[in-house]
Amino acid sequence: MRFQNYLGIFGLTAVMACSAGGNSNEQSTDTTANVAVDTLASQSLAIADENQAKVFDVYIKLKDQLVATNFEGAKTASQELASTLGGQKDFENSTTIVQQIAEAKDIATQRKLFTDLSNNFIALYKNAKINAGTIYVQHCPMANDNNGGDWLSKEKKIQNPYYGDEMMECGAVIEKITTK
Repeated sequence: MRFQNYLGIFGLTAVMACSAGGNSNEQSTDTTANVAVDTLASQSLAIADENQAKVFDVYIKLKDQLVATNFEGAKTASQELASTLGGQKDFENSTTIVQQIAEAKDIATQRKLFTDLSNNFIALYKNAKINAGTIYVQHCPMANDNNGGDWLSKEKKIQNPYYGDEMMECGAVIEKITTK
């Protein structure tokens, strides 16, 4: 009789595990669909000022390299961003920060400097003319020794540049910059 009880419990556990696995696959499909929608929405972002649009695109490259915890990639993206900023009005302070990111000796320093860069860009893009789409201002409360850190994104989905795969989804959208 006892053997049958154990066998019954084992069978029930196996059925529950399979059921949970099926639900997980359904969630993955739904998540993929949401990401596809977010990606499609991000592709339609149109910033009126051509220079601001170029700068924003390269800023996103830098953010993505930090998300990927790619020190060399972040270095290259920051060099590209410094070149794109090259003496443009409204970007003097940001150019200095980007050069410091390019010269940083480790990714932790790059990420810390990225906070200052992002704060500058958030202020700039809040006043930019957006013709279509949305720029998301995102925040991680744990970044910078729990002092927090903000960044800009083309997507609603959180991809944390301060922690990368350690805490990829840590953060929240705190503001949306949209058409004016």
